[in-house]
Parts: sequence; structure tokens; C-alpha cells
Amino acid sequence: MSKQNIYDNEVFFESFKDNRSKDVNFNDCIETPIILSMLPDLHGKKILDIGCGMGQHAKQYSDMGAESVLGIDISENMLKYAKENNSADNISYKRMAMEDIETIDQKFDLITSSLVFDYIEDFEGLMVKIHTLLKEEGKFVFSMSHPIATSWDGVYDRYTRTETGERLYANLRNYNKEGLRKVKWAVDGYECYHRTVATIINALIKAGFTLEECRESNISDDMREKYPDVFGGTIHRPDFIFFRCRKGK
Repeated sequence: MSKQNIYDNEVFFESFKDNRSKDVNFNDCIETPIILSMLPDLHGKKILDIGCGMGQHAKQYSDMGAESVLGIDISENMLKYAKENNSADNISYKRMAMEDIETIDQKFDLITSSLVFDYIEDFEGLMVKIHTLLKEEGKFVFSMSHPIATSWDGVYDRYTRTETGERLYANLRNYNKEGLRKVKWAVDGYECYHRTVATIINALIKAGFTLEECRESNISDDMREKYPDVFGGTIHRPDFIFFRCRKGK
């Protein structure tokens, strides 16, 4: 089974880092506010952040009162940035693929993940591993690219547009055809796995989770009007989907 490590591709990493450095981006303006709003009280909690990336969320959890945060990521580039820019005494970073988390020898009050499960081939198996690592009544909060977004196979434009390029509506194609997608995003051959909403939910249920909340991303009309080139398409479809789950009934 392949373990995705696109962020150690220097061209892709520099493009990603450039996007995240902008004041207006999808992560900071859309994803982060939603996932933070879905978290339980973090005071005294032991947290695992899967695919911690540059460490922004790990640092936020630390500042919000977590007892400890373990951030894991497969990318050396991401971890180097995290250690240099988002460190704290109660944060540990470790290079590890999410496929290998069963080797972690501790239990957590909260497990989180931000926009990395698109890279996992065996989503169902990963959910079982995460369930095992949680304490009883522990919480699991994560975001993914929305299945409407990951269904795109790169053959056609994501949107039907006017002659001047204005987005009229989002195109949906091959939604029920699950599996690997290879598209161009900063580099040729960017890989992610598409699965339907039902597949995601059923994998969570099968693993033993109780679903507490599901949200789809959106942004205010004011932000869409202020930054139409960035957020203009958000009126047509959600980019991200979010879940909060609990271990136990």
C-alpha cells in the first residue's frame, strides 16, 4: 500500500507554503474556524493530531490548554517547518505515516486531523486504528475534502462558466466511482482518494464511533463578494466536510 508524501516534493511544498502564507486562504478562512468550533474543551487533554503538517493546529491546541499534543506527519518538510514555527513545551512532533499509528503506545482524550484523509487508501482500516487509540468517551474531530470536490477527475473544468469566466455552477461527474484520482494541482499526478459521503459515515459506524456532528464548509456572502477570485465558487458546493465523533455509545 502506497503512503502519500506529496509534501516532500519541493515544487508542491513551495506552492503550498506560498498559499498558506497569504492572509486570505481556504485553510485559515474556512477550514480552521469550523474545526476549532467543533472541538471539546481542551484543558488537560492529551491530543493526537494526525497529519499535523506545519503545526498550526497543534500550536492552537497547546494555546487552548491541552496537556500534551503529539503531531505526526510523513513529510520532513512539514515537520521541519512545524518545529521551527509552531513549537511549545507540551508539543511533540514525530515523523510517522498515518498508516502506522497502531505503533503509538498511548491513549488519547482527543484525536484530530485536518484535510489529510484524502490521501489514505484504506480509510476503513484507519478509522479502526483511531478508535483503538482513543480513551473511552474520547472525541475524534476531523475534516476532509468534501466528496463532491474529490469526485473531480481533472478531465473537465470543475465549473461551467460564462464566456467571461464567471462560475455558473459546479460540475459533478463520476461521484459514485470511488477510488484513486490523479489530477494536476501545483504538480502533475497529484493523488487523492475519492469516496462517497455514505462510505465515510459507514466506516465510522463500523469502527464503533457515535457521530455527534457533521458540517459542510461555507463562508459568508461578504467574504465571497470581497474575494470573488478566491471564494467565488463556494456558493456552488462545499469544499470540506467535518465530523465530530465519540468513542462509546
